[in-house]
Amino acid sequence: MPAGCLACDLAEGRVPLPGGPLLDAGRWLVEHCVGPLGVGTLVVKPRRHVLHVADLDERESAELGPLLRRAADVAGRLAGAEQVYVCLWSHAGGAPVHIHFVVQPVTSEQKEAAGAYGPALQLALFERGEQPDAAEVVAFAERARALFAVT
Repeated sequence: MPAGCLACDLAEGRVPLPGGPLLDAGRWLVEHCVGPLGVGTLVVKPRRHVLHVADLDERESAELGPLLRRAADVAGRLAGAEQVYVCLWSHAGGAPVHIHFVVQPVTSEQKEAAGAYGPALQLALFERGEQPDAAEVVAFAERARALFAVT
């Protein structure tokens, strides 16, 4: 896993990961998102450094759908979400980076506070730039690990 890739650095412990790893599914990892998308937003990423969905191997591809479903279930249940967005993010500074799927639980309160939904909600959250409270992320991570263990 190359140094300097945020996804790899988080997975390898070279950069602190708020809440710690949530699930090690072998070829895939689930973590709490770093950044301003809110408490409960998860990241599902391949363990190996992959820049394009087309570069996933057959086993990674076969495992992706069920894992995204599990992650959306966990995030949605714990956050009391009205909807859970699942989207691929794969650029930083305009260049392809380690692919990762953002699994974002969205509540009515979030939509009302931002006056937006969908990509506009995500953009509003980034423009606001508020980082989630670290203690809330840790508490969410503990509940998520427990729920992943039984789902």
